[in-house]
Amino acid sequence: MKLYLGLVHYPIKNKRDETVTTSVTNMDIHDISRSCRTFGVVEYHIITPLEAQHGLIQRILGHWEQDKNGAYNPDRQEALSIARLSHSLEESIKVIKEKEGIRPLVCATGANFEQYELSPEQVKEKAHIDKAPIFLIFGTGWGLHAQALELADHLVEPIFGASLDGYNHLSVRSAVAIYLDRFNRS
Repeated sequence: MKLYLGLVHYPIKNKRDETVTTSVTNMDIHDISRSCRTFGVVEYHIITPLEAQHGLIQRILGHWEQDKNGAYNPDRQEALSIARLSHSLEESIKVIKEKEGIRPLVCATGANFEQYELSPEQVKEKAHIDKAPIFLIFGTGWGLHAQALELADHLVEPIFGASLDGYNHLSVRSAVAIYLDRFNRS
């Protein structure tokens, strides 16, 4: 199974269901890269149209590419080597298609999905049958906006916790790690 991961910062919903662009965080760059590298993700796409955010991401990634900093923490340098900047979800899909020779199976995640189609195991089965890589996308803010969901082939089963009152609001870093574990176990 070839798995790609995307962290989408636009188009995202805010709590009023408006379309917004969220900010990239240093922790998301580092922690998600580490989870991706640990679970064998081919590339981690950080998706934002904002050039100022691209500059920030390039500075963070560049910091760990320098010999001195990479030598200080080679594990972090290795994890960040799979991170890739992208201006849009469409661009990421195109890049993966060019690299793999086939459009990836785009699978969206979300804690707030009222309906979903596939479990991680079913996604893997479908990708195997289609001989396609999987592009697992995550939203920030209050989740992926309908514009992003329109590009998805499937909605993946949410992570359901043990909260008796239905509380379900993990950090995206935690959700990524849980999903990657489930994709590797199923």
